[in-house]
Amino acid sequence: MKRIIAVLLFSFVSTAYALPNCPSELTARWHNCFGSYTFDNGSKYVGEWKEDKQHGQGATTYAEGDKYVGEYKDGEKHGQGTYTWAAAPNKGDKYVGENKDGKMHGLGTYTFANGETDKGYFMNDKYIPDICEEMGLVKGAESFGNCVVKLIDKL
Repeated sequence: MKRIIAVLLFSFVSTAYALPNCPSELTARWHNCFGSYTFDNGSKYVGEWKEDKQHGQGATTYAEGDKYVGEYKDGEKHGQGTYTWAAAPNKGDKYVGENKDGKMHGLGTYTFANGETDKGYFMNDKYIPDICEEMGLVKGAESFGNCVVKLIDKL
């Protein structure tokens, strides 16, 4: 008896939160639904939609073979996700972490094809320590550490 109740409860909970399929007519508005769409450039998105934009959980396979699986907001990568590059110049690289407005932004790990990693904070697609180095600051110096801390505080 307990097993039957558990199965019924699970099926009720899983269907209560499932989004309906998006309309099959391409002219219809895709709002609070789940669907797949292939864009004119050949990229394909499968996931949740809100107000005709990718919004919520989803996955995109880009025309050149790159893939992103994670969260979207207003049509952009936003929140936790994993991006894997299949095309040059970043072929074989992978980023796992936070995104904002379509860019690596927040805590994450970028793994290069050769196995090296950048772990830490990213801002607008750049690894924060690299930003400080580009400013002429030297790793290990107090000014470098201050730069990193200030940029992290801006996230």
